[in-house]
Amino acid sequence: MTTEIKVPVLPESVADATIATWHVQVGDKVSRDQVLVDIETDKVVLEVPATSDGVITDISQAEGATVLGEQVIAILSEGEAEAPAPESKSDKAAPAKAEATASAPKSSGDTAKVIDIVVPVLPESVADATVATWHVAAGDTVTVDQNLVDIETDKVVLEVVAQADGIIGKIIHAEGDTVLGDQKLGELNVGAAASAAPAASAEEAISSDELASPSVRRLMTEKGLTASDVVGTGKGGRISKDDVEAAANKPKAAPAKAAAPAPAAQASAALGERTQKRVPMTRLRKTIATRLLEAKNSTAMLTTFNEVNMKPIMDLRNQYKDVFEKTHDTRLGFMSFYVKAVTEALKRYPAINASIDGDDIVYHNFFDISIAVSTPRGLVTPVLRDADQLSMAGIENGIRSLAIKGRDGKLTMDEMQGGNFTITNGGVFGSLISTPILNLPQAAILGMHKIQDRPMAVDGKVEILPMMYLALSYDHRLVDGKESVGFLVTIKELLEDPTRLLLNI
Repeated sequence: MTTEIKVPVLPESVADATIATWHVQVGDKVSRDQVLVDIETDKVVLEVPATSDGVITDISQAEGATVLGEQVIAILSEGEAEAPAPESKSDKAAPAKAEATASAPKSSGDTAKVIDIVVPVLPESVADATVATWHVAAGDTVTVDQNLVDIETDKVVLEVVAQADGIIGKIIHAEGDTVLGDQKLGELNVGAAASAAPAASAEEAISSDELASPSVRRLMTEKGLTASDVVGTGKGGRISKDDVEAAANKPKAAPAKAAAPAPAAQASAALGERTQKRVPMTRLRKTIATRLLEAKNSTAMLTTFNEVNMKPIMDLRNQYKDVFEKTHDTRLGFMSFYVKAVTEALKRYPAINASIDGDDIVYHNFFDISIAVSTPRGLVTPVLRDADQLSMAGIENGIRSLAIKGRDGKLTMDEMQGGNFTITNGGVFGSLISTPILNLPQAAILGMHKIQDRPMAVDGKVEILPMMYLALSYDHRLVDGKESVGFLVTIKELLEDPTRLLLNI
């Protein structure tokens, strides 16, 4: 009886795939669930296992071939286990070794339950994710609720925790691999004895293939390298793409120096010890780049400027900051004044609080303000909901909570989605003036800048005042110049006379 080996069903957004690595050849004896071939897409590497014991009788698609979902790529003949008997001694040894290693987990499986470590369910707007950081290695003992791995999407970082006490059996997807929702990442042996850990790590050390993911092995093949040529810097000696690149870029100095010793020495002296480091973009950085380019290319973006005298707010803040902090247990900053002024200005100019959806203009009757927050992973814009209903203390507490979550990578999808208008404060980094880029699909974004003493003419006299530039970038398809300038002047007037915020005038 023959069984067709097919490409797995591909995700909706994936058109085709590539044969990355065949782990068997024609005539090889295989066992059920043994991995036969790795199929690589632009998002994830899929493993195709054997559905039963048998012998590989035909391979129709070689490594590097482009294939489609459910395409037949090989034939497995069942009940022909004796066919490869005349093969060489090395071929006999391989199945024996495979049987030995396959029998080992069975004995441990009798005493330990195996739980799959899987990717959490991804939000609807997120197609895939990346394995960011493994906090454990195969053979490590873990406790319930211990964080095992961080999964990075283009918006948030998700933590995958242990469901029970046990030992990490194997890790299927290494750091940097692209994965889908509910995809298996590894295995956790519940109740396994601690002595099983060295055995597991020893088995992993047997095969150099297991020290690298399929995509890394493919890169090694392209560079003409073997596992012995690359020094793995990951846990357990695992090899990453950076390790392969480092090995490939390692200079072969001996022949060059022998051929021309004097010029080589001069070149070395001229160049010195200059080095460079190549690292892949994070998913967040890729998303930021895509969205910024989209905003520049798909909108009629224009920026208008104004300046505001910050002395009234600074005097008010200095007068009441201690009482405010004692009363509300939070500091009184400038952002609460900015948000209050923006919210009031949005009420007066509804087009600024709108967005374009196809051929329609959507006017929002609520005021969700996105606050640009700089994090170690990049710039994010969490949303302060219903800003018009918050007090000054509520705004300060909300912004502080979002900033802390952004720094620690704890922002949720709900906190990142939505927002009708964005405030970005480059002044905290010393920016004097800038032209912020729209945060699609929003119609406008306000840039606040550094407060700097400048000489200003006041009633025919020159005074030194703390001045700040305001920059409003807006989509000219939706917002006219009159509205944009009026909006910015309103913010200027409210900030220069904070009493207006209380009296709504």
